[in-house]
Amino acid sequence: MTQLPLRAQLASALGRTAATLSRVTGRGDGSVIGGRVGLMLEPDLLRKLAADRKLVLISATNGKTTTTRLITSELQELGEVATNAFGANMPAGHVSALSQSKQAPFGVLEVDEKYLPEVLATTGATVVCLMNLSRDQMDRAAEIWLLAQKWQRALTDVDTHVIANCDDPLVTWGASTASRVTWVSCGQPWKEDSWCCPQCGGPLDRKDNDWACRECTFRRPEPSWVLDDDAVIDPRGQRWVLDLQLPGRANRANAAIALATAETFGLPADRALPRLREVTSVAGRYTTVERDGRSMRLLLAKNPAGWLEAFEVSDPALPIVLSVNAQGPDGRDTSWLWDVDYRILTGRPVYVTGQRRLDLALRLDVAGVPFELCETFDAAVARQAPGRVDVIANYTAFQQIRAEFGRAV
Repeated sequence: MTQLPLRAQLASALGRTAATLSRVTGRGDGSVIGGRVGLMLEPDLLRKLAADRKLVLISATNGKTTTTRLITSELQELGEVATNAFGANMPAGHVSALSQSKQAPFGVLEVDEKYLPEVLATTGATVVCLMNLSRDQMDRAAEIWLLAQKWQRALTDVDTHVIANCDDPLVTWGASTASRVTWVSCGQPWKEDSWCCPQCGGPLDRKDNDWACRECTFRRPEPSWVLDDDAVIDPRGQRWVLDLQLPGRANRANAAIALATAETFGLPADRALPRLREVTSVAGRYTTVERDGRSMRLLLAKNPAGWLEAFEVSDPALPIVLSVNAQGPDGRDTSWLWDVDYRILTGRPVYVTGQRRLDLALRLDVAGVPFELCETFDAAVARQAPGRVDVIANYTAFQQIRAEFGRAV
């Protein structure tokens, strides 16, 4: 690694100190404050820290943190990897991650969809992974076709290899200007945000994962990598059984993206797969925690597409606790709750909590799903008999629950 200029060295060191103090005092995990301090002292610190590293940027509405963890795990086969493991996915978090691993030749960074153009322009990343786009945090984010358009512009005339999910029309459109694209077919269960062609506005004809516009030439590209149930088929037709410890179809899709990314670094699937199989939880997701004889599995769902994935993983035989907040990181608009089909919970004991529990309670009532309203998460847990329970929470509610159990990871 090239030696950082003195000012950048000082900014990086002070940022690491701030991050350490944040962790020691229990104010946070230090993944944001360290970067903020560093950028205050050296506004161009991200560019300097990214220089001479092979970087992967991962962006999507859902699955960024998990895919970041999977790619980090496999690239550790090649050497040290700097990463923002806890999801601090804006420039301050990227600075903090790269500062903590100054000599790492590789970096794997989760990037907020809105910030991807800026971060790509600053870092000149080697690889960009684009997985899915659906409506999320509508009070702060633009309509998703505008995000895809920004991705298009950012990828024009840059020497970056793009790994993209061709089953999502918006992702395909966003990646269409890139000079090098590896197309991966890893599914799109939530289709409600992409029935219209992003190129001309015409209707899309869809069958399984295939799609094509009726009114223009825009259609699904031919994939090189294909998710096939519990396995991934590589460009040579070889079938690799995933056998992940992480549950659900969404994580198999994340693994397909990870395997395609590994190959761009010269890491074959037979070396990458064992690393993917070692991952058991990601920043608390899928972790099981214990309290007073209750065994609770924690699932994160931030938007309608995420709730669909969480329901697929959840055990229909178990009681379930649902917790919803509407703080800044969640988005303050909870109207998205009406896009989720909660009828799948019919017949299960359902307990509702969180700061916006009344919003969720109204939605469940309209859906005809019986539930019990609880003032706090502790109260919801106290209502459970000893045994297994599923917990689904949106972002800040999930982080509050994690904090109660020592930020289990």
